[in-house]
Amino acid sequence: MTRFLHLTDIHLSAGTNHEAKAALLGRIAGAIPTLRHAPDFVVMSGDLVDRGDRESYAALRPLIEAFPVPVVLALGNHDRRASFHDVFGRAGSESSHDHDIVLGGVHVVTLDTSVPGRVAGALDEAQVEWLADAMARHPDLPKLIVAHHPPKTDENALPWTCLDDGSTARLASLIEVHPVLGILSGHIHMNRMSLWRGVPLVVSAGLHSTIDVLHEDGLRIVEGAGFGLCRVEEGNLSVHFVPLLPEGREVGMIDAARLRAFA
Repeated sequence: MTRFLHLTDIHLSAGTNHEAKAALLGRIAGAIPTLRHAPDFVVMSGDLVDRGDRESYAALRPLIEAFPVPVVLALGNHDRRASFHDVFGRAGSESSHDHDIVLGGVHVVTLDTSVPGRVAGALDEAQVEWLADAMARHPDLPKLIVAHHPPKTDENALPWTCLDDGSTARLASLIEVHPVLGILSGHIHMNRMSLWRGVPLVVSAGLHSTIDVLHEDGLRIVEGAGFGLCRVEEGNLSVHFVPLLPEGREVGMIDAARLRAFA
């Protein structure tokens, strides 16, 4: 069994919301040793900082390093490649941050879907070629794809909310021939599960804010933060969405012994 956490859309800003975001990340990192089953790794699927500035990445790095398990990082539309690379080890580079790694018996393939100057996401030809090569590696392992922008699942979706049509089609062609457990995304600031081309597509609300999905006249942004507690067992992916904000008021408690006694 493999366990991992899915965080997204941190939007840290040095000097503005650093203290609040540090508290949230510290709360999650600090909870890991207390869990009965510790996660094998953590995924942070983009929009790590809000302004893409070097100072914010420098403030974020020690918060990430405080996690007691490996952390997989993706970039989103609020991120800036040059600033990210300056802080996280490839100074002077402006290349897309595409990478893959095996963690907990899962092949994690991470795509940089950011497009400089745009809100929407896309993959260029070089990235598609890299993805095809990456997906062919570790053929005996299940694969997890991390991409800040989810693929386009609705023809009526606003263009900025997802990958463009071409990128979505190219991604679809690759997942049809490889064993993909799921796709982890963010960007739209809501908890959403859907089945796309037979693959679970998991979007988490993230750590910045969330969207009132019942409000259909515009975009109503409300307080809300959380992450996904994920498990892979016998080739199946399950996700529990864990709310952090607003903090829930306890209304009752049933102990474990009583729970086990229920018929």
